Amino acid sequence: MNEIAAALGDGARWRIVELLAGRPRSVGELAELTGLRQPQTTKHLQALAKVGVVSVTPLGQRRVYAIDAVPLRAFADRLEIILDKVEAHAGERDVLERYRKAVETETAAADRERWADGREFSFERLVPAPPDVVWRYWVEPEKLADWWAPPAFSVVEVVLDPHPHGEAVVEFRDAEASYRSEGHVQAATENERLVFDLAVLGEASFTTEYDLELDEVAEGTHLRLGLRITDTTVEAAPHIAGIATGWGQVLDNLMDTIKIDTTKGAQK
Repeated sequence: MNEIAAALGDGARWRIVELLAGRPRSVGELAELTGLRQPQTTKHLQALAKVGVVSVTPLGQRRVYAIDAVPLRAFADRLEIILDKVEAHAGERDVLERYRKAVETETAAADRERWADGREFSFERLVPAPPDVVWRYWVEPEKLADWWAPPAFSVVEVVLDPHPHGEAVVEFRDAEASYRSEGHVQAATENERLVFDLAVLGEASFTTEYDLELDEVAEGTHLRLGLRITDTTVEAAPHIAGIATGWGQVLDNLMDTIKIDTTKGAQK
């Protein structure tokens, strides 16, 4: 596949393939139709023949080239698989575009320090598990690490000690850098409510105050998460822009993780 892609990557060869798709043609005819010199045309045909895209038939003094559809069909099948994957993940590109627009908007608004102080966000989910189970996914480090990271990030360290003045730490890493936040738990009622703050360290800093509430309902747990932003720097604009989308994805991760773990537990 790599060799075929490389061969078809040349514009002249692509034109030759298009011409041969209609019918077999001689070197002279292809040279005339492409505007290339005959030695150039011969070299391109040899390159295409080397990867199996065309075949040659000597007819006296003439050499006639024809398309071999089999390798082209295999190449087309590979492209079809890629295209199916692209279309299946169109939503992720939509997320990226929304984030790009949000960054532009927030960057324009970030004209002074503390520009986003007081900004609030809220999220809700109906989790198909009781509150005590959901609570564990928030306070047990190994369970937190399973879901508390948006796509392309991994959790390096996470601590959420569910006691007043308990430690709160989360550090993410992507292919380019690490991002660390530190803070403290302000209030905790087991299986019901957790209030804590996290301050992003570094130049692009800001503090987020989190208020998590878990209410038992017939379907499982009604999860409500409130966020309030303070101490924002101008450089924090891209981070602020990603809060709504990022936390939406992270909470979806939580839902999926609980569902997978519950299914595994039921199968044992």
